[in-house]
Amino acid sequence: MADAAETVKKTVETATAQVKAQTETVKAQAEKIQAAGAKAARDAMDKSIASVTELNAEGQRNLEAVVASAAAAQKGAEALSAQTVAFAKKSWEDGVAASQTLAQARSVQELIELQTGFAKSAMETYLSETTKLTETLTASVKDTFKPLNERVAASVERFQAAR
Repeated sequence: MADAAETVKKTVETATAQVKAQTETVKAQAEKIQAAGAKAARDAMDKSIASVTELNAEGQRNLEAVVASAAAAQKGAEALSAQTVAFAKKSWEDGVAASQTLAQARSVQELIELQTGFAKSAMETYLSETTKLTETLTASVKDTFKPLNERVAASVERFQAAR
């Protein structure tokens, strides 16, 4: 009987040791899983924070581009306005001078010649000024859209690089 008790005792000790070993193995695996989960959560949080930070920086760059575009548009509008006012003033002065010259004509023939010369000069001045205004407008539009085009190009490059 003593042998049977000894056998039972050894069996219980062996079973207890096996359960302890399995418990330690399960505990170690659980700790590994928990550590991996915590690391994954930390990595995901870090990526989220980095994404939000990049999104904020991208928004700031976009806002700066819009402000630069608006400043360029305002500068262009001011240039066009200044040119238009200068042309109107010069046209008025030329018209007054022409009227004074026409009033001094001594004959109908001279009046027609003076009027023809004035009309030709006024048309040439008008066409020249229209060309200048068109060039100013074209440059203004180009300058206005430049910052926006640069932001779009940068965004396209970033999206293509991310693919």
